[in-house]
Amino acid sequence: MRLNDFDPDDLRVRDQRGGGGRLPIGGGKLGIGTIVIALIGYFVFGVDPMQMIGNLQQVEQSGPAAEQQGGATVAESCNVDALSKEACNALASLNATWQPIFSAAGARFEQPILNFYAQNGSSGCGAAQSAMGPFYCPTDNGIYIDTDFYREMEQKLGAGGDFARMYVMAHEYGHHIQTLTGVSDKVRAAQSRNPDAANPISVRLELQADCYAGVWAARNRDRIEPGDIEEGMTAAHAIGDDTLMKNAGQRPVEAAFTHGTSEQRMTWLRKGLETGDVDQCDTFANPRA
Repeated sequence: MRLNDFDPDDLRVRDQRGGGGRLPIGGGKLGIGTIVIALIGYFVFGVDPMQMIGNLQQVEQSGPAAEQQGGATVAESCNVDALSKEACNALASLNATWQPIFSAAGARFEQPILNFYAQNGSSGCGAAQSAMGPFYCPTDNGIYIDTDFYREMEQKLGAGGDFARMYVMAHEYGHHIQTLTGVSDKVRAAQSRNPDAANPISVRLELQADCYAGVWAARNRDRIEPGDIEEGMTAAHAIGDDTLMKNAGQRPVEAAFTHGTSEQRMTWLRKGLETGDVDQCDTFANPRA
């Protein structure tokens, strides 16, 4: 996918790889997000989920810490390597795509913050670890990425290519859109009211983020190159709950799904791609879709 180079004056970027940036660390109790992260670490990388949960709890219970001062500039952070630059170019494109959508709806828009880290870091939601893969933290409006994950994604999941990586970024950006629109708050409230339905509700949230990723790509269709769509679909298939469980030697159990099956993830990514219409991304209207 051909994207313009980012403008460092128009991006919000923090970098923990060199110990710089300004990053508050928030405390909190063990929640569904922590459990989901632990399971992803297990299914994708074979990390013991109980060990990871223990590590996350330890960081979360440590309480707020002082913000780090100084650090690299946006331009320096985005030019550490080719994958960092690609992530910043994708962020710039996502900002440029979503801001007009919000403006047209008369809604307030705020850019997310792209946070780079290596191996271990911290976020407003607690620990950041490479085994989590990229994630979004609504507490600080941050997208967190260890770019080494992209190499793991290609080598272990067979999902390589620039569009596959941009799909991952666009999916996490989709969670930021859900935070801005209030969908995330409604989902957490619904999960709190009905814990037994927490996983199916989580699936709906994740599938909507997939659809939003497709909307972004559709609105930048003139920059899509041959093979890009196939890369995105391969990535969506590779990170479906059923496929991850099968690859981990587990029998897929629908009750344990938190992100959706491979078929569901491809379906909603494709819907966003084909329509480019945010209104078509209501994954909550049909729970079986």
